[in-house]
Amino acid sequence: MDIAALVAWIVTALGGFVLLGRWLGGGGLRQQQAGTTRFPTPVVFGHFLLAAAGLVVWIIYLVADKDALAWTSFVLLVVVALLGFTLFARWIPVQRTTPANAESTPAERHLPVPVVAAHGLLGATTLVLVLLAALGVGS
Repeated sequence: MDIAALVAWIVTALGGFVLLGRWLGGGGLRQQQAGTTRFPTPVVFGHFLLAAAGLVVWIIYLVADKDALAWTSFVLLVVVALLGFTLFARWIPVQRTTPANAESTPAERHLPVPVVAAHGLLGATTLVLVLLAALGVGS
């Protein structure tokens, strides 16, 4: 279970890198000044940084095998998921109502739907796998 969680987390992170790169490349940071983007920068980078921190703690847990580290990773992942749901909730209206070729198109409008869906599903899978591993299921 521990390794399955690690693999799911890494694959989820790869999708997250794609999404972050597309948002930044689409002018997400520049759009903060104009108010075009609906993604607050602290939420975007908080989601990214806490996910990365949780992954590092998870890797340390795999090496050290200390239950407290597994639970720390889980708590971090819950916060990451809440931030991710916040971003997802702000992304849906933009995706549905903003034309992709509009002059003031928010950067998040250009996020690929399949990557957003896969990132969310894999994130949820990772959360469940980390919880199961922290509970000792499958060890």
